[in-house]
Amino acid sequence: MNSLSTTRSASAPALIAAAGERASVRFLEFFAANIRNPHTRRAYYRAAQDFLAWCGSIGLSSITAIEPVHVAAWIEAGTRELSAPSVKQRLAALRHLFDWQVTGQVVPVNPAHTVRGPRHVVTSGQTPVLDPAEARALLDSIDVSMQSGLRDRALIGLMVYSFARIGAALGMAVEDVYTQNRRLWVRLREKGGKRHAMPCHHNLDEYLTAYLDGAGLRDDPKGPLFRTIGRGTGRLTRTPLPQANAYAMIRRRAAAAGIETKLGNHSFRATGITAYLKNGGTLEKAAAMANHASTRTTQLYDRRRDEVSLDEVERIMI
Repeated sequence: MNSLSTTRSASAPALIAAAGERASVRFLEFFAANIRNPHTRRAYYRAAQDFLAWCGSIGLSSITAIEPVHVAAWIEAGTRELSAPSVKQRLAALRHLFDWQVTGQVVPVNPAHTVRGPRHVVTSGQTPVLDPAEARALLDSIDVSMQSGLRDRALIGLMVYSFARIGAALGMAVEDVYTQNRRLWVRLREKGGKRHAMPCHHNLDEYLTAYLDGAGLRDDPKGPLFRTIGRGTGRLTRTPLPQANAYAMIRRRAAAAGIETKLGNHSFRATGITAYLKNGGTLEKAAAMANHASTRTTQLYDRRRDEVSLDEVERIMI
């Protein structure tokens, strides 16, 4: 359930429907009216479906019969199969869902409110990163004689040089690349509806200009900036590039460049932030450039300590 149209056409699970029409309406409204981010909506809906199916499997017949002990047992079972962040997300989904049902007077109390999730402390990010030489080699290895190459270099370059999230990058329109004070800028729409503008690094300026001109996109300002490639044509369509396709492209380009690091869509954001800080940039300015509300988030992308750890490991002379 990642779109409002899907939400409207969906039916409530059996345990919800058993509590009456009001419960069913509140369940569907929770996803349609209360959650704006499609990724959060999809993750929360999956968690709710899994939990309610589990409740049905142990003999519960209605949402009104669910108690904290049931939520705790489901969470405990999840810790044996999933990572701590995944379990905490599933618990958050239940808390928000039952809060919505409580305010709708479907259930008297929130059974997930008193349940504690697994402890999870993060001091360093886990996103794989590239060193500057590898990132440079990857960008230079892309064949830009075709529209797909121009697109891929521009997308990777955008994430490296502007610290853009993959979702914000793929959500850009052609008009979000614009000139201001004789400099090329990019406009990004980040989480929470935040609009964020960044001047382009000279390399990114070159990549975006070559892409816009080579793909003939300037005459379609309202169209998506990054698009799929038509089968058998090698030409851009007007369909926005999905995140899954971007991930597959990144893995394919990395393999072709001989890079063994298991890269993800966020790897280039972390690579750019780390390179910026290594070259004398400040954490505060990096947070502003990445549009982070707190420098603590930016620190998760700062992987300079990885190099220190590697240097220290090599001191073990045995």
